[in-house]
Amino acid sequence: MTQIFSLKKNHFSILKARLLLTITALILLTPVFTAKAQNETDPVLLNIAGENISKTEFLSVYQKNNVNGEVLDKKSLEEYLDLFINFKLKVREATDMGLDTAASFVNELKGYRDQLAKPYFVDEEVNKELLQQAYDRKNIDIRVSHILIRVEKFSTPADTLAALKKTQEIRARIMKGENFNDVAAEVSEDPSARDMPSRGFQPARKGNRGDIGYFSVFDMVYPFEEAAFNQEVGEVSQPIRTDFGYHLILVTSKRPALGKVQVAHLFLQMPANSTKEDSARIEMKTDSLYQALVNGADWDDLVSKFSDDKSSAMNKGVLPWFGSNRMVPEFIDGIAELKNINDISKPVLTSYGWHIIKLVDRKPIGTFDEEKADLKQSLAKDTRSNKSKESIIIRIKKENNFVEYPKAKQAFYSLMDSSIYNRKWEQSKADGLSDKIFKLGDEKYDQQQFAEFIFKHQTISTKETYEAFIDESFNKFVEEKAIAYEDARLEQKHPEFKSLVNEYRDGILLFELTDQKVWSKAIKDTTGLKEFYELHKAEYMWGDRVNATLITSTTQDGADKAMKLAKAGKDGDQIREELAADTLVQLTVVSKKFPKNDNDIIDEISWKKGVSKIVPTKDGKFGFAIIHELVGPEPKTLSDARGLITADYQNFLEQGWIKELKANYTVTVNQDVLSQIK
Repeated sequence: MTQIFSLKKNHFSILKARLLLTITALILLTPVFTAKAQNETDPVLLNIAGENISKTEFLSVYQKNNVNGEVLDKKSLEEYLDLFINFKLKVREATDMGLDTAASFVNELKGYRDQLAKPYFVDEEVNKELLQQAYDRKNIDIRVSHILIRVEKFSTPADTLAALKKTQEIRARIMKGENFNDVAAEVSEDPSARDMPSRGFQPARKGNRGDIGYFSVFDMVYPFEEAAFNQEVGEVSQPIRTDFGYHLILVTSKRPALGKVQVAHLFLQMPANSTKEDSARIEMKTDSLYQALVNGADWDDLVSKFSDDKSSAMNKGVLPWFGSNRMVPEFIDGIAELKNINDISKPVLTSYGWHIIKLVDRKPIGTFDEEKADLKQSLAKDTRSNKSKESIIIRIKKENNFVEYPKAKQAFYSLMDSSIYNRKWEQSKADGLSDKIFKLGDEKYDQQQFAEFIFKHQTISTKETYEAFIDESFNKFVEEKAIAYEDARLEQKHPEFKSLVNEYRDGILLFELTDQKVWSKAIKDTTGLKEFYELHKAEYMWGDRVNATLITSTTQDGADKAMKLAKAGKDGDQIREELAADTLVQLTVVSKKFPKNDNDIIDEISWKKGVSKIVPTKDGKFGFAIIHELVGPEPKTLSDARGLITADYQNFLEQGWIKELKANYTVTVNQDVLSQIK
């Protein structure tokens, strides 16, 4: 908090508003207070109202606030020492007044502390690895086929085992030589694998036979993505469990990422239930159109006349931007052959029909730094982000000798009933249970605490078994308590965290009390402000000014007409009234006392009584002045300089406040230690 000693309200208000936005930077900038600060060899530099301040603590704060890197010299040190003492005195008075016990203060400080604590519950190494992994995968497009055997997330062990065995049996068939895609069309429980007949307005759809096309990072659930990217092309995976069930994955292609592309296409649709003759006819027509394009035919003309995609044909066949996961794989393969803008592909057959594709534009994957922000956002929303939290929980449990008592947890299996599905389970059903359920460090957690946790978090799917619910709830209970255990000891474990929280505490107290004593008081105390002004008004003086009427016109002709009237003795209002009917004349009339550097026209003309010359302005207008009189130096009124006078009055109040503080509290400086620093 580099401006912590500045008592200009606008400075500290800006600082306070930005606290949450700059937390990470502040943590990085905060010096680590080592054990030396508590060591007997670290001498006391100051005693402020009974509080000892060590040499190391003072120098650490000085160095942090010395953001410009000035060389430490005697003068700057003494000036800073005085500011530091004043700061500590103000905070001490705020504490003595009980401001640190106010609910608003407690809540505000808690909010800041919670933000400051967040980095201690993130495994940066894990996040760094995940971010790099995500970028590496973003640079690869991977094409896979899969077979799905469905099993619900909360299925019974028997159902889960049955699904696993079925998946293993299917894999055995493939490993013996059966075609993966043929088997997928036969047994996969992913509906897209099989042909679908037409239904009502829904046309018939040809199945993908397990081929789900290309994808990249974050396009699939993480376990599926992880398995696919860790497989070799042509390899069939072992059963992979996701929330949807068990998958067998066959990787058919890996290649550099397409990025984002915009293409146009000329499309010839394959009719429903088309015969071989229909297919041959459409293929021949597509070939002839392709040859025409190769021979120089106009793309726009052919698309307009022949493309069956009427919505894109109206725009030269151009489709919206997309990535490799948004189109069928054959279409993507056709684009991959296009190297240059305006290249045209050979005819490409998809399940929809024949396409001739033209590359319009391409956006390749950016550098790591360019992609980093988007990847971080995607990572935060993805389940893999839990790896960082899991790593922290494992560390906390290991450092604090976590011990679980399984029987105490299993006792809850029989306490669950159907009321849990309606969020009506009562904690009283666990009355009589009081055994330890786990231990962490010097804290023991019992069955009653777990029962309370279940009561507050009894959200459960009707497909979830009681045992699964209890096991999952117990894991969440342990995580919550482990985080709370670690959080309660952050100040003890991390002196730099304790120091930073104290800075926020002192800063908030300083802000609140200074607002009471100085900022708001200066604004509300109108009597005191007037008295201060009367005593110091000679310090707020106008320089030489001219009392004049400034007349400005948008045209030279308008200025000429206005000047003619001015020379005839008309004043500003009369000139405006006489020229009001002239629609070609637009005048601006201002009468006041003008100081130097207030107006271009006033600065350009001679300050002589009468009508000045016409002066062109920088914004293309024309103006002159009717000078009434010259005005010598005189004090500004309170309203003329209220902002400046209020600021000075605040400084006056602050200095008086500091005098009171130094009279009320004892400050002792150890001159020997100060001399060592100097």
